[in-house]
Amino acid sequence: MIEIDDKIVSADLLRECFACDLAQCKGLCCVEGNAGAPLEEDEVEILEREYPNYRSCMTPEGIEAVERQGFTVVDEEGDLTTPLVNDAECAYAYTENGVTLCAIEKAWQEGRTPFRKPISCHLYPIRLMRFSNGTIGLNYHRWSV
Repeated sequence: MIEIDDKIVSADLLRECFACDLAQCKGLCCVEGNAGAPLEEDEVEILEREYPNYRSCMTPEGIEAVERQGFTVVDEEGDLTTPLVNDAECAYAYTENGVTLCAIEKAWQEGRTPFRKPISCHLYPIRLMRFSNGTIGLNYHRWSV
């Protein structure tokens, strides 16, 4: 671990070479996992406020999941996450040409919302962990894709 200001950075982040490669993974991070994407508290209000702007980019199943579960759910660890469709893909995901993508980001690309997508989705496979003393931990999430 390396401490930089109020951040504690895993040494893995300095050793590993990583980048989003949609051609390789096909957006699997939006589909696989034991919970939805982690959310920051301020993102909850944004997801709700911007819903009319990205709703039309979502799948019918995703819309149903949001309307049934809410814009966020609390996972087993008590953290805010995105809702899931059938305990699998993120409710905000859709598939195009065999690749799973983000409906919120699609609306952003089309200029319909100023919110691109949750920060945890931007940073993945880096995961943030907030400690009670205000320090932020940055860890590399490993899985075989």
